[in-house]
Amino acid sequence: MRASRCLLVLLVLAAATPAVARQTAEGAALDRLAKGAMAATGARGLAIAVIDDGEVAAVGAWGERNAKGDPLTVDTVMYGASLTKAVVGYHAMQLVDAGRLDLDRPLAEYLTKPLPEYGNVDDRADWTPLADDPRWKQVTARHVLTHSVGFSNFGFLEPDGRLRFHFDPGARYAYSGDGFILLQFVLEAGLGVDFLAATQDAVFTPLGMTNTSLQWRADFAANLADGWMADGAVEPHDERSTPRAAGSMDTTITDMGRFAAAYVRGDGLSAASRAALTSSQLAITTRSQFPSLQPELSVGQRRADLAAGLGVVVFDGPQGRAFFKGGHNDSTGNTWVCVQATRDCVVILANDVRAEAAFPSIIATLLGETSAPWRWEYGDMAFWNDGAAVELDFGVD
Repeated sequence: MRASRCLLVLLVLAAATPAVARQTAEGAALDRLAKGAMAATGARGLAIAVIDDGEVAAVGAWGERNAKGDPLTVDTVMYGASLTKAVVGYHAMQLVDAGRLDLDRPLAEYLTKPLPEYGNVDDRADWTPLADDPRWKQVTARHVLTHSVGFSNFGFLEPDGRLRFHFDPGARYAYSGDGFILLQFVLEAGLGVDFLAATQDAVFTPLGMTNTSLQWRADFAANLADGWMADGAVEPHDERSTPRAAGSMDTTITDMGRFAAAYVRGDGLSAASRAALTSSQLAITTRSQFPSLQPELSVGQRRADLAAGLGVVVFDGPQGRAFFKGGHNDSTGNTWVCVQATRDCVVILANDVRAEAAFPSIIATLLGETSAPWRWEYGDMAFWNDGAAVELDFGVD
């Protein structure tokens, strides 16, 4: 990578030693970096993919996939969490290219009856509470993909458990999983899209993501990662039987490396749609991502370059425009950061949420300084090495 001597070493290792992709290159820089991160944070499992100029350069996995001590490998199925939303954004732009979806057409216009009349469909979300608020008629796919629908993250988190609007669609950024569930519902009920089959046929299969799905598959059980929570307790992998655009994807680090590489290359998309994914669509005006409905900062307090793309967050740094997407639950920590101009990326999947404290240093070491908005993403978390790049003896001149 142009900005980092570390990637050059990784590329040499990957070219000379295929075992790098099978996590067996003891003494290699990536191996030492991952093990150092795990030792510092107490994380039990970590997987990394490195993308150079749109091509997968190195893939590795370290640690354990369960309490029995079975090894985490590059083909272990791990929970993708909200990385799912980046996949949804990518697929949405495929539908735009096909002329089936207009980002700025109200989603209600795709339906055959008013949204609230559909009620609670498959226990994904209950649209009934929106009957007294006509703003459901204004919501577009662009609002969903930029997290500006006006919902909280999930309606079930509201004090009364009922979905509601907190602001006019498009007015501001506020992270919402229910917004993505709404888009999925409209694609299915309004456009007749089989969401599970469509993502498989248009995204996962063409990109060679053979161990990725938005729905649990029985064959995943043979090499599956459980997770570790912040207190060290083990959380079994959830077998998610319902495809959910908000975050049901199971995947592997091998598959996510392939997705990241294809994404920055623009595979399967028009040039205009690829550019739209990582263009500044809407300013982000809060101090941190969560809680999603926190007050907006004054103009002078905001980070001016931080904005929503379509399913990702974009920002500017010393290497120019970059973007990222995270994924998280109580026992999962994921991140994906790319530098636009060089098409360089790092994807990290961790089946231990404690690994998140090392993400800024891992990214800085492998990509160079990007100015990724780690404080906006993780708040006051104490970062390993204060989030700075780690000095490693690469063993070369």
